[in-house]
Amino acid sequence: MTAHTERSARGESASPRPGSWAPGTQILWRYRANGASHPHICRPVTVVRDTPELLAVWMAPGTRCVKPQLADGTPVHREPLATRYTKPRTLTRCRWLGTGVLKLARPGRPWSVWLFWEAGWRFKNWYVNLEEPHRRWSRGVDSEDHFLDLAVYPDRTWEWLDEDEFAQAQAAGLMDAAQAERVRAAGRRALEGVRRWESPFADGWEHWRPDPAWPVPRLPRDWDRRGRP
Repeated sequence: MTAHTERSARGESASPRPGSWAPGTQILWRYRANGASHPHICRPVTVVRDTPELLAVWMAPGTRCVKPQLADGTPVHREPLATRYTKPRTLTRCRWLGTGVLKLARPGRPWSVWLFWEAGWRFKNWYVNLEEPHRRWSRGVDSEDHFLDLAVYPDRTWEWLDEDEFAQAQAAGLMDAAQAERVRAAGRRALEGVRRWESPFADGWEHWRPDPAWPVPRLPRDWDRRGRP
């Protein structure tokens, strides 16, 4: 790992730029409901690194989050695919019970890259989440999920994920054919970076570890307030 890569993986930068978040700052990573303006997913996270090229954040185990569920209380992932996107929904608070997740987002890119570990810090995989480019506001970043994802493994193999959900979202009218093709094109561009083993896959982030002094971020009561620059 080069010195630059080591600094990147530790979340270090030479000096903070105006308007950037310092390492250790707690912000909100939110997703809007598809086709709507209001957030329906909120995950408090800790800033690892914030530069003009990259925002890296850490979602700690036990983080209290907000996510959608069906109005009858059924978790979204347990609802049959045919009705998953048409039944009424509500929001619920939950805790992230798995190991923590490191999330990396580059400005203007229609995807972010997440790193997952198993117990004992055994690296599991990268996860390319296709989404709207993030919009920054004073307390965090907002995006909209695009259903289709890409898993990348340590041996550099990869596979598409959630293609059935991507197709069903189109059938349910959550995205039209033109948007679906833009998402597919974004996925192909992301895959090109995987095949060339570009940043962030080649940057050593799988060796990164969070500062043990960082507390688990708090979910604020006004987590859903309108984000303003």
